[in-house]
Parts: sequence; structure tokens; C-alpha cells
Amino acid sequence: MTDWIKAARLRTLPLSMSGIIMGSFIAKWRLTENGGSWDWRIFALALLVTLLYQILSNFANDYGDGVKGTDKNRIGEAEQRAVASGKITASQMKNAVILLSILSLTATVALLYVAFYPNYIREFWIFIGLGIACILAAIGYTVGKKPYGYLGLGDIFVFVFFGLVSVCGSYFLFTKTFDYDILIPASAIGMLSMAVLNLNNMRDIVNDELSGKKTFALRLGYKKAMIYEIILLQLPILLMLMFLMINFAQDQRTYYPFIVMILIFPFMKLRRTIMQIKEPKLLDPFLKQVGILTFMMAVLTAVGFNFIN
Repeated sequence: MTDWIKAARLRTLPLSMSGIIMGSFIAKWRLTENGGSWDWRIFALALLVTLLYQILSNFANDYGDGVKGTDKNRIGEAEQRAVASGKITASQMKNAVILLSILSLTATVALLYVAFYPNYIREFWIFIGLGIACILAAIGYTVGKKPYGYLGLGDIFVFVFFGLVSVCGSYFLFTKTFDYDILIPASAIGMLSMAVLNLNNMRDIVNDELSGKKTFALRLGYKKAMIYEIILLQLPILLMLMFLMINFAQDQRTYYPFIVMILIFPFMKLRRTIMQIKEPKLLDPFLKQVGILTFMMAVLTAVGFNFIN
């Protein structure tokens, strides 16, 4: 059981929940402002679905990199990869991926039934398709003949699914509408998710080059990937400030949502520290730190908006 828990890579779970928390509580504020109601069941099921997607992705990543030999000499967290170390066989992990895919789809259907049935049948089927796309994306990062993670496309998929789909999708589950300004916090979460992936790929840049995994960080090179990382850590806090100014600049009485701006200081310190790292293997501890700051951004946003209500 311990090996399966390690393979699930629990430290990645807060990052996966961030988009759901962000989108759900912005939706709660909007609904309350307009006299609508917020269904806690949708929030709970959405969290369950995103956790299943993340664990599925981690299992599939472990399986895909393991059978391709990518994890043989990897540093950091990859030392504990289950398939590469032989603690879990490739066959067992493949079966786990299949099981998680079924569980993820089942939970997705339950979520969409609660959110859309019976008044929004068209939206129900559209989101079923989106859920299947999420499952395929979770598996396709390292599994298959042409996994997109090996082609340098992981950053794009992370931005889309961890940012746009997670935040905008959860927002729509509650409101049944799409407001364009929700793209701003969605982009913030998406960029921070890209920052985590880029750090991971910078850490593994030497091994990935040897194994033929051409990540975006490898294509850029370490120095340019570092510049890219700093940009990804800088823009999200500015995007959140933009979102708050759009919605609250005219309301001098409402300061609660701006509580998220206290993260300017830990983000500033984190960027300075990361910029000083010259050895890729020393980047490993910062993956967890960026993930926690992303989670805190979502939680503080939720708290700030909840105080308005």
C-alpha cells in the first residue's frame, strides 16, 4: 500500500484542487450577488473528480516513463517512481490506470448529473466529452507511441486543463454561464501549474536529454527555461490584481478579496531563491513550494470572496 501511496504523489494534489476552489468560490460570489444558490454537492464532487484525474495522471506518468526507461537515472522524487524501481510491475500499474480511468469517468458522470440534469442536457453531454478529454490528456502525457510530454507540449496541456478547464469549467458548473473575466484567474492558475511542470522538467533536463524526452525546458535550455520560469511566477499575481481591479475598483467598501495580494511577498522571495539555483537537481524542493503557493492563492481568493457574501 505504501508504494501505491508514493506512486499517487500526494504532493501534487493541492495543485490539482486549486482551479476547482478558485472557480467554485468566484461562482459562489457571483451567484449570491444575483440571488442564486450555490450547491455544495457540486463542489465536493468536483474536488473528487479532479483528485481522481490527478492520481490517474500520476499513475499513467509513472507507467509511461517506467516502460520507456525515462526514470532510470532521474533525480529527486523520481527516485521513488514505482515502475522504474520495480516496486510495482508495469502490468499492475497499467491495470491501475484502467481502474482509475473507470472511476474518474464514473465520478464525472455523477458530478455532471448533479450539476446539469434534467434542465441542461446539452451542457451535460458537452461536459461528458470534456471529461473524456481530461482522462485522455491525463494518460497521454507519457503513454502511447507519441506522448505529448515527450514532444514539448506538456506546458500547453497543463495550462489548458489545470487552468482554463479547471477554473472556467467549475465556474460554469455552478452558474451555467460563461463570463469572460473568469479567464483571468484561470490563466493565473494555469501559469502556476506550468511553473510547476517547468521546474520538474528543469530538474530532469539532463536525464530527459539522455532518454529522448524533449520537454519544453529541454528545448529552451536551462538558462532560457529559468527566464521562462520567472515569468510564470510573476504574471499570475498581476493577473489576480487585474481581476480584482476589474470587479472591485469602483467599490471602495470592499477590501476582503484583496487579501490574496499578500502572496506578493512569498512569490517575490521564491523567485529570487530559484534564480540563484545553478544545479538542476537542487530545484526539486521548489516544486512543492510553488504548488502550495498556488493552493494558497486559490484558498485566499475563496476566503476573500466568501467574506463579501
